[in-house]
Amino acid sequence: MSTLFLRTLREDPADAEVASHKLLVRAGYIRRAAPGIYTWLPLGLKVLAKVEAIVREEMDAAGGQEVHFPALLPREPYEATQRWTEYGPNLFRLQDRKGGDYLLAPTHEEMFTLLVKDLYSSYKDLPLTIYQIQTKYRDEARPRAGLLRGREFIMKDSYSFDVTDEGLDASYAAQRATYIRIFDRLGLEYVIVQAQSGAMGGSRSEEFLSPTEVGEDTFVRSPGGYAANVEAVTTPVPASQAWDDAPAAHVEDTPDTPTIETLVAAANADHPRDDRAWTAADTLKNVVVAATNPAGERGLLVVGVPGDRDVDMTRLEAALAPATVEAANEDDLKTHPELVKGYIGPGVLGPQARPEGVAFLSEEDATIPYMLDPRIVPGTRWITGANEHGRHVFDLVMGRDFVGDGTIEAADVRDGDEAPDGSGPLELARGVEIGHIFQLGRKYAEALDLRVLDVNGKQQVVTMGSYGIGVTRAVALLAENNHDELGLTWPVQVAPYHVHVVATGKDESVFEAAAALATELEAAGVEVCYDDRPKVSPGVKFKDAELIGAPFILVVGRGLAEGTVELKVRAEGTSEALPVDDAAAVVVARVRAALAG
Repeated sequence: MSTLFLRTLREDPADAEVASHKLLVRAGYIRRAAPGIYTWLPLGLKVLAKVEAIVREEMDAAGGQEVHFPALLPREPYEATQRWTEYGPNLFRLQDRKGGDYLLAPTHEEMFTLLVKDLYSSYKDLPLTIYQIQTKYRDEARPRAGLLRGREFIMKDSYSFDVTDEGLDASYAAQRATYIRIFDRLGLEYVIVQAQSGAMGGSRSEEFLSPTEVGEDTFVRSPGGYAANVEAVTTPVPASQAWDDAPAAHVEDTPDTPTIETLVAAANADHPRDDRAWTAADTLKNVVVAATNPAGERGLLVVGVPGDRDVDMTRLEAALAPATVEAANEDDLKTHPELVKGYIGPGVLGPQARPEGVAFLSEEDATIPYMLDPRIVPGTRWITGANEHGRHVFDLVMGRDFVGDGTIEAADVRDGDEAPDGSGPLELARGVEIGHIFQLGRKYAEALDLRVLDVNGKQQVVTMGSYGIGVTRAVALLAENNHDELGLTWPVQVAPYHVHVVATGKDESVFEAAAALATELEAAGVEVCYDDRPKVSPGVKFKDAELIGAPFILVVGRGLAEGTVELKVRAEGTSEALPVDDAAAVVVARVRAALAG
């Protein structure tokens, strides 16, 4: 400790929001260089290296082979797959002195594809799985929570290459099993959920989420085993209803009812139903949003949802990817005077507003597209806007009086909603994505012309899988999940040191005994941090040891006169006296047992 490049802090950094960020900075593992960008210090690098080692061991055991690409890449491959544009503002773009366009890679699908294309040409070369552990860059608008969401981060990304879809299924299953082994070895709790592919493209997609209250991802699970990212949840579609006995639609005065709450109150007061009271679920809320595609083109869209639900912008953006979405602003509404704020109805939207036979995307179609929640099925009756201030339409029947341009998954998902597979009510939870696996299929191979000759000598487009692990994010989550009020409590398999030896007092014999124990432990393969600082008080040494968080703390001090030392188990908060002559052997046995699992 007298020579370790380390300064611990007693106060939390001002910009830190979550425990892992606070403790990794305070304990001297990382230092902030810029928003979302961190310098790794010796202690942090030790933990990072151990996480990477576990990832490498399991990837190699599964037949993966490691490569390493540059982080600075040319524009052309990303232009070929359209991701130069589709990634939007999250992509770091730059130019060299000659005006050539480059990017800092957020992922490396294109480079992996081109590398295999350059070297392989026959089905005999496949299947193949290659991977790298590399720094990635994304221009996050709001980097937060330290290492959990940064602009620079380290990721393990691997890619499988197969000739057939059956081969891709086998490669995907192998990587999925490998991820389970990796996260089990790291000691990270995780849930495997269905997910959407987003800008990556592809078909099947699953995320490994680590449940935590500080997570930015919302996921759902059911008692019967269904689990999905909230963006990937599909709504069970109710059966269509007959409308033979439904009253004709009628417009009623509903003054001062721009919200669902005021509308329901007015409907029950002035237009009561015979069978039951009106509720928010009987109203049709039409939400105007603005969607911007990667080229910067902005257009309006109206989403119809039952009035007892809101539009979840995260789900909507996932459905419209790669476009970004936001609520329409006042300027947007001014360009469409037919949209009467608070009283918008289907009559001015989508198919209702365009001439019969005009296609949804035709140039002459100047109307706003209208997408409906899957619950809005033919025969359902609604109260909704009449496109006039202070007026609403009652008994407007879907299929009879209006239709949409299609359905869209955009309404919020709630606790108690039925799981799509019928496995019970959904429970919402929050988590952090630590891994994501995709069946990319042939998207990138077709764009970059990756083909091999099959057994019949014919050219076949290769099919691919993509598999990522957030390595630096895993470090943050390990810190998030392993701490107490005193500091970090690392699991032994990733801790920077197995044992923290603390020499307390001023007697030279204490330091000699502590140094001898440290040497004996190191000779037995135990990793040791020895606090040999001669003029530092025991209180400060204990605080530093607890903050740094090695699994075992061995204290050499006052008990030495009686021939004992104290062994503390950091995570358990327990301690015991050991004979000094037996201490090294006991600690070695404890460390080996912990490493064995």
